[in-house]
Amino acid sequence: MSIVQEILERPVAPSLPLLVGSPSRAVAWRAGEPVLAGEFLAHVRLVAEALPDAVGAVNLCEDRYAFLVAFAALAIRGQFNLLPPSRAPHAVDEVMAHHPGAYAIGDLTLDPAPAGYLRMPPLERMAPAYGDMPLLSADTVVAIGYTSGSTGKPKPNVKTWGSFVASNAGNARMLCAEVGPVFHTVATVPPQHMYGMEMSVMLPLQSDVGIHAGRPFFPADVATSLAELPEPRVLVTTPVHLRALVESGITLPPLAAFVSATAPMPVELASAAQARFGAPLCEVFGSTETCVFASRRTATEDAWTLYEGTVLHPQPDGTLVEAPQLSEPVVLADIVTLHDDGRRFRLCGRNTDLLEIAGKRASLGDLNRRLMAIDGVRDGVLFQLDDADASGVRRIAGLVVAPGLTEQQVLVALRAAMDPVFLPRPLRMVAVLPRNETGKLPRAELMALIRPAL
Repeated sequence: MSIVQEILERPVAPSLPLLVGSPSRAVAWRAGEPVLAGEFLAHVRLVAEALPDAVGAVNLCEDRYAFLVAFAALAIRGQFNLLPPSRAPHAVDEVMAHHPGAYAIGDLTLDPAPAGYLRMPPLERMAPAYGDMPLLSADTVVAIGYTSGSTGKPKPNVKTWGSFVASNAGNARMLCAEVGPVFHTVATVPPQHMYGMEMSVMLPLQSDVGIHAGRPFFPADVATSLAELPEPRVLVTTPVHLRALVESGITLPPLAAFVSATAPMPVELASAAQARFGAPLCEVFGSTETCVFASRRTATEDAWTLYEGTVLHPQPDGTLVEAPQLSEPVVLADIVTLHDDGRRFRLCGRNTDLLEIAGKRASLGDLNRRLMAIDGVRDGVLFQLDDADASGVRRIAGLVVAPGLTEQQVLVALRAAMDPVFLPRPLRMVAVLPRNETGKLPRAELMALIRPAL
C-alpha cells in the first residue's frame, strides 16, 4: 500500500470542542472577578490573530489565565505549546533548538528574551465572543511536555487534544465524586508542568471548573487566593507546599478537597493536613508520559484506585500501562502489585530505586523516608551516584537541610535506621535543596551540589 493510500484510508479523527459548558460559566477568576466563557473565547481569538505562522511556541506566561488563553490560541491556530522542564533561559533555549521555527510567547516583558519572543496583547475586559465553538481534531498535537530531569535528561512527550480530553475525563470523575460537578480551583504548581496542565488548564476547559489566575507560593498568598473564589474550593498542590501550609499555622478558607502529586505524600502529612484544614486529600498518580491514571485518599488508603478504562500489566522491570489517553501502552519504572481484580494497585517502588550493595537490597524511597523521619531534618535526599568507586560499588550520596544538626549527628541517626552499607558517603549539609517549581529535584543540580564532597 502506498503512503497516499495509507493516509486516505486512515480513520478520520473526531473533532472535539475547545471548551465545554455554558457560555456564562466561569472559566477563570482574576482579582476576585469571574471571566466567563464568552469573554475567554474573545481573548483566545484576539491572541490567535496576533500569532505568527509557525509550528509552535514555548508558552512562558506567568499569569495562569494568560497561559490558558495562549494555550488555546496556539491550539486553534494548529500550533503546539512547548513546555520545557523549567522556564530558566537555558532550558527554554534547549527546547527551542530542538524545534526549528518555534518561537516563545508570554505575558511579561523579558530581558533577555528568547529568540522571536512575542509578548501577548493585554487581556483587558472584552465583550463576549459568540458563534461557532472552535473545534480541534482529536489527533491535533497541542503540547509537547518535557520530563523534569529528576532521573536524567528531560525527555519530550507529545500530547494530542484527544489524549488530553480523555485524561481529563478521569480527573473530572474523581473530583466530581469528591466535591460535586461545579468547583473552583487554586493551584500552586505551574501550568507548564503536566500535573499543572491537567489540573489548571484542562479542567477549566473541559469541565465546569473555574481556575484562579495566580500561582501563589507562600501560605498567606494561598489563603488570599482561595478567599477570592466562591465555594466549593479545591487546592491543587504538592507535598512541599502542603507541608509549608501545615507548619505555618495559617487559617485557610473552607476547602472541599486538596489534590497532590509530583512526589510521594507521607501519610503523616496527609493526616495532618486533613485534620488541620478539614478537607480530604486526594493524591493522584501518573507521569508526564501517561498523565494521571489513578488516585487514593492517602490518609486512609495504601492502595491506588485506577481510573475507568485503565489496565496495568506488572512486569519484572516495571509496569505496562494501558489507558484511554494513550494511543499505545507505556512502560513505567514503577513496580506494583494488583488487587481487587486489577482495579487497585499498591506501589512497591521503582526499578531505578531498588539498590543492591554488598549483596544487600533496599529501596531508595524507603531510605529517604527514614532520613526525613529524623528529628531536626527539614528536608533531604539520598541518591545513588552514577560512577562506581574503586571497589566497583555505586555509593549512596546525601544532601540534608537540618539547621542545628551536624553531619555526624545525622549519620548516627541514619546508622540506627538502616544497614550501614546504605549510609550516604558522602553526606553534605546544605542550606536548601534545589527543588524546582513542583518540588522535584533535577539530578544535574543534585550532582552539582554533592560534587565538592566527592
